[in-house]
Amino acid sequence: MGVGGGRGGARGCAGGARPSGPWRPPPQARRLKGPEELEIVAFERGHFTSFSACGIPYWVGGDVPDRDRLIARTAEEHRARDIDLRMRTEVMEIDVAGGRVRARDVDSGAESWTSYDKLVIATGARPIRPDMPGADAPGVHGVQTLDDGQALIDTLARTRGRRAVVVGAGYIGVEMAEALINRGYEVTVVNRGSEPMSTLDADMGRLVHEAMEGLGITMVNDTEVTKILTGGDGHVRAVATEDAEYPADVVVLGIGVRPETALARAAGLPLGDHGGLLTDLAMRVRGHENIWAGGDCVEVLDLVSGRERHIPLGTHANKHGQVIGTNAAGGYATFPGVVGTAVSKVCDLEIARTGLREKDAHRAGLRYVTATIESTSRAGYYPGAATMTVKLLAERRTGRLLGAQIVGKEGAGKRVDIAAVALTAGMTVEQMVSLDLGYAPPFSPVWDPVLVAARKAAKAVNAGTA
Repeated sequence: MGVGGGRGGARGCAGGARPSGPWRPPPQARRLKGPEELEIVAFERGHFTSFSACGIPYWVGGDVPDRDRLIARTAEEHRARDIDLRMRTEVMEIDVAGGRVRARDVDSGAESWTSYDKLVIATGARPIRPDMPGADAPGVHGVQTLDDGQALIDTLARTRGRRAVVVGAGYIGVEMAEALINRGYEVTVVNRGSEPMSTLDADMGRLVHEAMEGLGITMVNDTEVTKILTGGDGHVRAVATEDAEYPADVVVLGIGVRPETALARAAGLPLGDHGGLLTDLAMRVRGHENIWAGGDCVEVLDLVSGRERHIPLGTHANKHGQVIGTNAAGGYATFPGVVGTAVSKVCDLEIARTGLREKDAHRAGLRYVTATIESTSRAGYYPGAATMTVKLLAERRTGRLLGAQIVGKEGAGKRVDIAAVALTAGMTVEQMVSLDLGYAPPFSPVWDPVLVAARKAAKAVNAGTA
């Protein structure tokens, strides 16, 4: 969502490998400055504002009963805060030198220019749509916006067959596979990677693979989709690879996203290696005093590797909004960077990661050790204790924690936050061993699984430096 401190703004759209939903016009700016001090105009090309795109798979799967539960703030609520929100309006051009934007009414096609004193760009990310025959056929769906979710639900309601193919096995692909299983579909996931969840190392992804197959999901890895086949009525009937065809009454695309920065590129604004806008700590676009950017269209500093990365997550986007709203209103706030923490689930299997994978550490030129352990979520004798696998990466010479991955049942996923805090603080695995974590048999073994993994990693570090 764009916002202009004087009289302008830029369009917004949802996006993310795990899409964050339309980014909110910063209510933080309105809290700091009233309408007599700061006029806010925002453009949104879609039908909804401030919704949780992360919740769409759970709406499709039936865990969330209706669409409106996913809407955090309606257009009317934004307008009640004296934000001039113009729905179904797409910004077509940013004139940086002239301090104005050209917008088009999506329904009527009418265009107009609006001037700004301060500009916020939050155009999100766009889903990757494969360039292949049949990709736009009826029955083929992306899952990016509430409109996308409703279209998929409508297709599921009128489709007679019960076969679904999900293309891609990242967050959205895995979560949509679960949603379709919950709806009683026979689900096949076609994945070009060696294992699902490429945000994990392959050995941890294998645990997800096994769990998905245990739910009745057919996993097809190391396979690229070449085309989508249609029937005589034009509706999808199968997904084809070089070696096989997989029958499908509905296809869901979960291949990933790229930063939506075509507007920024055309305006000559600086982009990084991953195509996202580059900003400073205040989320100000580099080299431009009165332009900010946030959400899935920017690259952020990875605090572990020290490199810029595109990590499209709603947690980051919301923090960006707070920082930008404060700064656009004349205050001062910063966004120092991220460690890349994310969590997901497949039915009762929780999947979490933070920091670097092995290939990330290798790419950054870091020498590292790994430690993998199995433990339980509670004391082993306490009812409901479930197994989990924890993997840590640590720098070989210093013992600095580099990353963590956790796969397990209830109580596993949110333990990744221990490692996220340790990463942010620059702790070593040896220091982590002494963390004073809460303990009681219903919540943890006397040695928390993360600390058991840290102890094993510390031994590996010490053995390598002896």
